[in-house]
Amino acid sequence: MSATFDVSNNINATKWLHDRDLESDQYCILRRIITKEGKSKAYINNRPCALADLKTIGSYLIDIHGQHEHQSLLKKSAQRVQVDAFGGLNSLSHKVKSQYQDWKKMRDELNARLTRSTDQESRIQLLTYQVQELEVLNLKGGELKALEEEQKFLATIADAQQKVYQTNLLLAEEEDSNIRSLLNHALLTASSIQTRTPHLQSACDLMNEAIIQIEEACNSLSHYQDTLEQDPARLNEVEQRLSDIYDTARKHKTTPEELVLLQETLTADLNDIIGSNENLDVLKEKEEKAYQALTEMATELTEQRMKAKEILATKVEEQIHGLGMPYAQFQIHCHPLDEVTANGFEEIEYMIASNPGQPAQPLRKVASGGELSRISLGIQVVTASTSTIPTLIFDEVDVGISGGIAEVVGRMLRSVGTKGQVFCVTHLAQVAAQGHQHLLVQKQVEQDHTSSQVTTLHKKDRTVEIARLLGGLELTQQTLAHAREMLGNVHLQ
Repeated sequence: MSATFDVSNNINATKWLHDRDLESDQYCILRRIITKEGKSKAYINNRPCALADLKTIGSYLIDIHGQHEHQSLLKKSAQRVQVDAFGGLNSLSHKVKSQYQDWKKMRDELNARLTRSTDQESRIQLLTYQVQELEVLNLKGGELKALEEEQKFLATIADAQQKVYQTNLLLAEEEDSNIRSLLNHALLTASSIQTRTPHLQSACDLMNEAIIQIEEACNSLSHYQDTLEQDPARLNEVEQRLSDIYDTARKHKTTPEELVLLQETLTADLNDIIGSNENLDVLKEKEEKAYQALTEMATELTEQRMKAKEILATKVEEQIHGLGMPYAQFQIHCHPLDEVTANGFEEIEYMIASNPGQPAQPLRKVASGGELSRISLGIQVVTASTSTIPTLIFDEVDVGISGGIAEVVGRMLRSVGTKGQVFCVTHLAQVAAQGHQHLLVQKQVEQDHTSSQVTTLHKKDRTVEIARLLGGLELTQQTLAHAREMLGNVHLQ
């Protein structure tokens, strides 16, 4: 099964398709395949979709008015949309909805921030304490490594002094047995050899250089020894500083090397929270302005709705009086809400009192199937020029009426059909005769299988079927003449 709709002038359907990337030129093709096993597949513009999506887009394209359908006429939301469309309030209604969404977003953010601000007090106190503690410590980048090296140096001065002293003794200061005096003695002995050879000369030169290097080493050790001055006070100061750093790191469950970065992070977190609290006042002001704009816009919408609903109710009541409900009173109530919503300050509801002396009650509660179809027809006739749904289906709208009222119904349907596509299922000739086109629906049973056949009727066939509705299966010249007269009168109207 498939159906093709022209949606070039259907804003709601076009937007729905666009939002889901399903648009295709000016047409919308709906298709559903049901297999013998009972499985089904749905398509929108030849793209697979969920059955729920097919139903949703269908609600923008077809409105069914019948005795046993869940009709949009009974939904308060549809009634509100109908009143707004009739009053030319769609633009204002959309602005209210958009403004409401903007305000609600600000309000939700504000409430979340207010909730967070209560929890943040303890967080601010903790961060403030931690930052102050790190600021008092005042650890600088690279300081830890320098302190550790200094502490190691100060702690090993005594040992270094002892070892430098011992080294100097071995090199030059020990009487008779130091390395320098032994080398001097060796050089003197070698130099006294009478037979001179290159090898001997080389050995003497090397010993002489060694003596010079030992003297230089002794000088370097002396200079180093001059720097080895023990400073217990400084050592204690360095060790205390390191102890403070290590203790603070353990307290914050981090390493000493990460303390500087931790201080920067905690400071940034504290500044962010304090800054967000300062921005809270700005957000409050924006939320108040947004709410004021929303209420002003919603108030204007209420005022316009009050005017539109009175005019609509009066016109609909006039229509249904001509549809066999002469005493019916049709009203449109605007029930005030406790607070503004995306749809304004009120809830729209259609009310009907079918008989004199009865209080008006919601349409969904009191209208019978036939009454509901006729009331719906009356509403559609009035609102046809503003309806956004291009295809209307009226199923058995002629139930409970006959004669002149049936002809009125037919004329109404024809009037609505000049502004959109109308399908009407009827068994009354007075209604059927008003149609621009006629389709004959027949059931056929073949080998225990039932099917429906739809045939397009042309001029002669139309006359025959209208006559059949008038006179039954046996056609007479009188019924055929009456049928031709009815069809002819339609063209003269």
